[in-house]
Amino acid sequence: MRRFARWTGWVLLALLLLAGLFWLTRSYWLDRIYYRGPVSAHYDGQRFRNPTGDGDQVSPFKVGIDRLWRTATGQRGDAWPDSIAVIPSRPPARVDGAAIRATWVGHATVLIQTQGLNILTDPIWSDIAGPWNRVGPRRARAPGVRFEDLPRINLVLVSHNHYDHMDLATLQRLWQRDRPLIVTGLGNDSILRDAGVAAQARDWGGRVAVRPGVSVIVERVQHWSSRWGEDRNRALWSGFTLTLPGGNIFFAGDTGWGDGSWPRDAARHGPVRLAVLPIGAYHPREVFGRSHIDPAEAVRVQKLLGADKALGIHWGTFHLTDEGPDVPPRELIAQTKAAGVATDRFVTIQPGQAIALAGR
Repeated sequence: MRRFARWTGWVLLALLLLAGLFWLTRSYWLDRIYYRGPVSAHYDGQRFRNPTGDGDQVSPFKVGIDRLWRTATGQRGDAWPDSIAVIPSRPPARVDGAAIRATWVGHATVLIQTQGLNILTDPIWSDIAGPWNRVGPRRARAPGVRFEDLPRINLVLVSHNHYDHMDLATLQRLWQRDRPLIVTGLGNDSILRDAGVAAQARDWGGRVAVRPGVSVIVERVQHWSSRWGEDRNRALWSGFTLTLPGGNIFFAGDTGWGDGSWPRDAARHGPVRLAVLPIGAYHPREVFGRSHIDPAEAVRVQKLLGADKALGIHWGTFHLTDEGPDVPPRELIAQTKAAGVATDRFVTIQPGQAIALAGR
């Protein structure tokens, strides 16, 4: 018995020493250099930052060990069932002309069809959003469109490198199947290239031509980036304006309010017909308020963009924060009424459902 106790003590001591060594050398194991380039107002030569400051990432000390553990292990609170029923749909092969059809697949994934183009935003078909698709929050709602039912994809917009927005498994499948044009912010192309996926990366304000009359502008939003913790803000986060002959489409990706000036910047590129805006993963505000807008702020963003119509996304798919899966849509209805915005101008739909805007 005494020998067993001594052996156990040595094992525990060895584990503590290994944990301490890992902690001291964590930058070697967990940090990555995704981008090197000239210093700018939002890049110091090492890491990117928001113009309003670099403290916008979610602090693990604010999140709390218990919440981090629940998220990493895919546990859900009482308000989140193991699964929520979804009726998948099969989109058309294409939508021609200035008409717009936007199908919500789930989370920040939207299939936008217009001008004969099929466009995906932050595509994720994986069941788990996390490292190796094994550690992290699990889907509560299945994708509203089966991957096999997707039409050929021409363009993919990847807003940043968080696992629920940059899902390498899905992007590899899309690349192998369709070879789409993939547009993202600086540094994210390095991550994709290591996964065998080609992408075009631009700084805020950069533009990628899709074809004559259609281009993607990489827009400033308020967020942060990381895949391994120590690689915080090594790659750029962004939204996108898709410029189109009949009026633009804006996709915010994931964003906080910040100083509130970034929607005005996007609005300068021309009239916005459709804004795709996050409305979920916002509670508690003292933890997530700087990096995620809530429904009230999303309504303000739509007004600043001058968008004819907005679609609320980034809710009810992965259990990321404390609000229930269907709270954001209810809160959005209350906030649109309070702001005097017609409820049919800022809408939510279920995965697999679509909104349509007539051509001009």
